[in-house]
Amino acid sequence: MGHYKSNLRDVEFNLFELFERDRVLGTGPFEEVDLDTAKVALREVDRLAREELAESFEDSDRNPTVFDPATHTVTVPASYAATYKTWMDAEWWRLRVLPELGGTNAPSSLNWALGEFVLGANPTLWTYVGFPTATRVVWKHGTERDRKIAQIAAEKQWGATMMLTEPDAGSDVGAGRTKATPNDDGTWNITGVKRFITAGEHDLTDNIIHMVLARPVGVEGAGGPGTKGLSLFLVPKYHFDLETGELTGERNGIYVTGVEKKMGVKVSATCEMTLGANEPARGWLLGEIHDGIGQMFDVIEDARMMVGSKAIATLSSGYLNALEYAKVRVQGSDLTRSSDRSAPKVTITRHPDIRRSLLTQKSYAEGLRSLVLYAASWQDEIAIGTAAGEDTTLAAALNDLLLPIVKGYGSERSWTVLGTECLQTYGGSGYLQDYPLEQYVRDAKIDTVYEGTTAIQAQDLFFRKIAKNKGVALGHLVGEITAFAEDRSTGSDLAVERDLLLEATRSVEAIVAKMTTDLVQSNPNVPGGDEKYVYKVGLNATRLLYVLGDIVVAWLLLRSASIALHALGADVTDADRSFYEGKVASARFFARNVLPVVVAEERIAGAVDDSVMSLDEAAF
Repeated sequence: MGHYKSNLRDVEFNLFELFERDRVLGTGPFEEVDLDTAKVALREVDRLAREELAESFEDSDRNPTVFDPATHTVTVPASYAATYKTWMDAEWWRLRVLPELGGTNAPSSLNWALGEFVLGANPTLWTYVGFPTATRVVWKHGTERDRKIAQIAAEKQWGATMMLTEPDAGSDVGAGRTKATPNDDGTWNITGVKRFITAGEHDLTDNIIHMVLARPVGVEGAGGPGTKGLSLFLVPKYHFDLETGELTGERNGIYVTGVEKKMGVKVSATCEMTLGANEPARGWLLGEIHDGIGQMFDVIEDARMMVGSKAIATLSSGYLNALEYAKVRVQGSDLTRSSDRSAPKVTITRHPDIRRSLLTQKSYAEGLRSLVLYAASWQDEIAIGTAAGEDTTLAAALNDLLLPIVKGYGSERSWTVLGTECLQTYGGSGYLQDYPLEQYVRDAKIDTVYEGTTAIQAQDLFFRKIAKNKGVALGHLVGEITAFAEDRSTGSDLAVERDLLLEATRSVEAIVAKMTTDLVQSNPNVPGGDEKYVYKVGLNATRLLYVLGDIVVAWLLLRSASIALHALGADVTDADRSFYEGKVASARFFARNVLPVVVAEERIAGAVDDSVMSLDEAAF
């Protein structure tokens, strides 16, 4: 047994009561995964995560990977290698692999529910096991040759990476300088340096397929400036026979030249990778089409779901650990008898601020879980609609809208609550390695940074997912939230909370309207236009990410509370009664304590000006 505490009951509530995923199981593209199979998978992966996958979590933090610069190798600790083998031997990862590659089509909602267990128990397992995502992308975009590579990589369970970031480019992917030069045999030589490459080198698999963004040179119509000039290449660590998949023994010219020293997720080898420095780094152009960013976005979107799932998994376990501690930690007397020295001491769950803190943790953990699975349910609908030949434009747009919220909002709220509430519940003990919270906090901070910082997510949300989409997806989402808030057919039990939700939703609409107006006014060609108006948009972008996340989470929590209230009207077990009462309590608490802040944020957003941008740097 390890540190990890799961919440299978709430996961199943979301899947089968809130989002009714039993409706899609065993049908259409998911015909091989029925409800019984899904429940077996949930229970077994939950058990596996708690009892086995969590075992090496602490040891691999205290004894992280070892980088040998002389041999350009990375060795993972033995305890972690054993955990990796346990997960691979269990083969539940096959639910994420295409049937053409030896897997089984399962709903995205089920896969991310299972992912929560794995990511909570030992989060870096998901990134070391990168081939389910990589092979799916290669199969989708590749030629017959590329699909053969995907089949080999999936069969042999090779590692996989995505290589975007460069030392001087960072989040400005279009500034990348890695180059690709064509060879006569159809391969390409790649030269350059990539940074912050997760699982770029390790000894867990026989080979690694790197998906490398590079700028073609010497090719007509390719390799121009910016992101549009980038192409995606498949570059193996070791060369292999394209027919049999057998390694030739020849090392490719792609080497780890540095491993970052980090505050958390230390067992994850975050590498600097150098290509073509002393010998050619040869690879293949994916699909023989120069569309690197478009192809890589399929990987990035999956990675954003992973980050959101990791964030909520850590927060949920952090809350449940803190709750367990609070139930046994005796300190002080009840506040009503604080002046009575003879009053009996009580557990800290009797103290008002601890209860406030625990409900904060509970509401965010449950709300963010619903947010992740809500996004995943739209991914289910895309798969079902595509298989049936139906138009999935709206579902795709809603999924696109939700992804930066899942990643950006989810990671920020999880990290903040873990550090300010979960750890604080322990008092000074939370700062010690005797309990898992200090590692949780260190490991969680990266969620706000990688796969695009929060500011990047916020700009993506407004500029690409709202403005470029002309507000279609946002309008649909807001319409759903408003309809729920205005519905009084279920009685008055949540009337106050629905009113708060409606008021907060209107505030979010006002913020979007303000930002849209400022964006239009940033065009110098419109009357009164000035390009500096775009600064106001940038200053409100992260605020919009947070408040939009707040109303979506509040809506999902209140929907859950409505279901719980209905269930409480019937005969239920004592355990279910406590569970449903908890759902109602967390929804009410969140609505009453978070949504009024959204309304205040509207006032701040409306008053934003660009004075901060004209401030002399010396004043900082």
